[in-house]
Amino acid sequence: MNKSAEALGAAYFEDGTVPALPAGHLIDGLLQPSTSGAMMDSADPGTGRVFASFAAGDAQDVARAVHAATRALATWRRSSPAERSKVLGAAARLVVERVETLSFVEALDSGKTLAEARSDVTGAARMFAYYAGIADTLEGASMPMGPDHMAWSLREPVGVTAHVIPWNYPTSTFVRSIAPALAAGCTVVAKPAETTPFTALMLGQLLLDAGLPAGVVNVVTGLGTSAGAALVAHPTVRHVTFTGSVPTGIGVALAAAPNITSLTLELGGKSPLIALSDCDIDAASEGALWAIYSNAGQVCSAGSRLIVHRSIHAQMLERLTEKTRALRVGHGLRGGSDVGAINSAQQLGRIAACVAAARTRGRQVLVGGEQRADDTRDTGWFYRPTILDDLPADDACVREEIFGPVLAVQIAEDDDHALALANGTDYALVAGIYSRDIGRALRLARDVDAGQVTINDYWAGSIALPFGGNRKSGYGREKGREGVRAYTVTKTITARISA
Repeated sequence: MNKSAEALGAAYFEDGTVPALPAGHLIDGLLQPSTSGAMMDSADPGTGRVFASFAAGDAQDVARAVHAATRALATWRRSSPAERSKVLGAAARLVVERVETLSFVEALDSGKTLAEARSDVTGAARMFAYYAGIADTLEGASMPMGPDHMAWSLREPVGVTAHVIPWNYPTSTFVRSIAPALAAGCTVVAKPAETTPFTALMLGQLLLDAGLPAGVVNVVTGLGTSAGAALVAHPTVRHVTFTGSVPTGIGVALAAAPNITSLTLELGGKSPLIALSDCDIDAASEGALWAIYSNAGQVCSAGSRLIVHRSIHAQMLERLTEKTRALRVGHGLRGGSDVGAINSAQQLGRIAACVAAARTRGRQVLVGGEQRADDTRDTGWFYRPTILDDLPADDACVREEIFGPVLAVQIAEDDDHALALANGTDYALVAGIYSRDIGRALRLARDVDAGQVTINDYWAGSIALPFGGNRKSGYGREKGREGVRAYTVTKTITARISA
């Protein structure tokens, strides 16, 4: 019987035991070492200690993977929709069967809590199942041209696709982009983040077990500056899906441009959660809590700005501060932790520097602002949930993405002021609005610049809803039926039928 994630965690804490993890690149259906033989270490963010090693890829390994994907494309693109659906459906079932091991590795590798890891893994199963159902619905259209011609369009796979996977949601973002690519008939080369390589490799092997032909999905691990850069610039790659920071996204776009490679970019966010004067303060404070502190704030779409009407500011901040102080910070595999570790020492340093600079500017830190966990055994990279109150619109903590458990509070005088504050950054990814007046909330939802807006909730999404941002939050949409379109091209065929 498969061990539970809790049992795997207990064994890990007792003697450092972890399940056998894939250590090579997955190329053409086989785990293969790097051409150079180089390896990298992976550390547990909750302790800072190395627990496994993996292959450090470079341009030669990427070339091998792209070659395998190119060779496999000839067959996979001509596979029937029913065949693609069968493989994706089988993958969904295998994820469910292996949920405990995948969740354990996700929590250990990323630093998130086990509850968050389980949610990500079960969500990945739903994504596979959803795109299994989409695979045989990719339809073209017929267009009238008069009595002498017939015309129709086909949706065809774009070809070999590259997927650069971030470290904050390594399992779900892997499946979020790869499942629709497979449904469309594309082949894949994925490059997971160097701090979270293992679930991508495990999912690649799982797809083989689900019946996917060798070479259709390949995974190359290593640094973004070597393996990642070579992948997005490869001339055979026809589409790149990238999730990450704005500066790196700009670099990806520049690297892909000479090859006229299409792009889906899901970049940063500084998303507002707007609490209007008539909102349910309990609901809004609870929503704000998890909008920023889920996954230790390491979420592109985190509600990292609370825009609250002045009339309820004191009451809401009192409740939110109380809730924030009650959160337990600790190792993701340790029972009772609400907020896990920061993924890397480098990211922890960035977060701490942002808050330290805010203090220097005289900003008020209501709670948090410390680097520690509750349990002294947890010696890794932790940052306590933090609230910075009453920040002006031009403050760096309002305008710049911190990517950590730091909430920036802004005070609005009325709805127009709240809208101006909400639209006052370079980002436009997600927004949340709390109000008892649905008409008032809908008017604000119409005018706020964001790819996704939720009323009286936050992250009330599903795999069926398109997701993506505007402005510096990127372009293109993932999830839903729109998520497949990036992996297809439209071909139009006309025929003369008159004598």
